[in-house]
Amino acid sequence: MRGEIANDHELKGATNALRRARPHTLLWRLIRIVVVFLPPVGVIAAMILLWGGYFGPLYLTLFVVMYLLTGFGITIGFHRFFTHGGFKAGPVIVYTLGILGSMAVEGNLIWWVATHRRHHRYSDKEMDPHSPHVGRKPGILGTIKGLLHAHMGWFFNSDSTRTDSQRYAPDLLADPRIMAIDRLFPLWVVLGLLVPASIAGAVTRTWTGALLGFLWGGLVRVFMVHHVTWSVNSICHFWGSRNHETGDESRNNFLMGILGLGEGWHNNHHAFPSSARHGLTWRQIDPSWMVILMMRQLGLATAVKIATPPSSHDHKCTSIVRSVHMRPGKSLSR
Repeated sequence: MRGEIANDHELKGATNALRRARPHTLLWRLIRIVVVFLPPVGVIAAMILLWGGYFGPLYLTLFVVMYLLTGFGITIGFHRFFTHGGFKAGPVIVYTLGILGSMAVEGNLIWWVATHRRHHRYSDKEMDPHSPHVGRKPGILGTIKGLLHAHMGWFFNSDSTRTDSQRYAPDLLADPRIMAIDRLFPLWVVLGLLVPASIAGAVTRTWTGALLGFLWGGLVRVFMVHHVTWSVNSICHFWGSRNHETGDESRNNFLMGILGLGEGWHNNHHAFPSSARHGLTWRQIDPSWMVILMMRQLGLATAVKIATPPSSHDHKCTSIVRSVHMRPGKSLSR
C-alpha cells in the first residue's frame, strides 16, 4: 500500500471509529502494564541465575525454538497471512498460525490485525497508532520521544491502542475460526509460558529446571519477540534504505531483517504489503519467506502473492504483486 494523504473526511471517519472502539478500562491498562514490564523482570531474573551457573543447552534450545515458533506466528501468521492475505491455507495452518502468534503475547489476533491495517492506512500521518514522526518535536529529545512512542509508548495512549475492528477487520470478525482463536487468547498466552516450563521440568525432573524453562522459553523469549517486533515500528521508520517511494518513512534495515525474521525489509513491505515475500533480492535475507516457500512446496500454502520488483533504474512503486497458484483445489483464506 503506497502512502496516502488522509483527507479530512477520512480522518473524521477514523476518529468516529475510535469512539466506537471498545473502551479501555482500568483492567486493560493494568494488563498492558504487566505484559510490557513483566518480561524485563524475567530477563533480570534469568541473568542473575545465569551468573550463578543456572543455564545449559536445554534452556538455550527452548529459547531458540520458542522464539522461532512464536516469531513466525507473528511474521507469517498475524502479519503476512491474517493481515495482508499473502497466501491461502487450510484450517490446520489457520489454527496453528493463530495460536503461535497469540503465544507471542502481542495482543489478541483481531486487535493486532486491525491495528496494523490502520497503521498502513495512515502510515506516518495523523491516526497512525505508532509513528515516530507524527507530532515529533525538533532536536534530539524530540527524536528520542518519537522513537519511544513508536517502540512501546503507544501502548499507553488510548487513541493509539483503541482501534475499531469492525472498520479495519470485518473479514476476521465474520470468520468463526478466527473468532475462536481470538476469544481464547488468554489460554494461548498461558500455554506459551507453561509449555517450555513443563518440558524443562520433565527433562530435568526438578522445579529449578521448570523455573528456568519458564524464564528462558517463556519470559525471556517474550521479551525478545516483543522488542524485535516493536523495533520494526520504530527503527524501521527511521534508519535504513528506501528502495521505493511509498509516501511514508518506512526503511529497509538489514539488522532488523535478520532479527525480525524478514520483517526488517519494511520499505519493501510498505511498497507491496500483500506480498508474502519481503526480501526482494538474494541479499535481503527473509527467513519467513523461506518458510512460506517450503509450505508452498508442501501444498500447505496456495495462491502465494509475490512482489515483482522494478528495474534497478526505477525505484518508483510501480511493480505488481502476482498470485502464484501452485495447484488447483480447495483452500481456505483466513
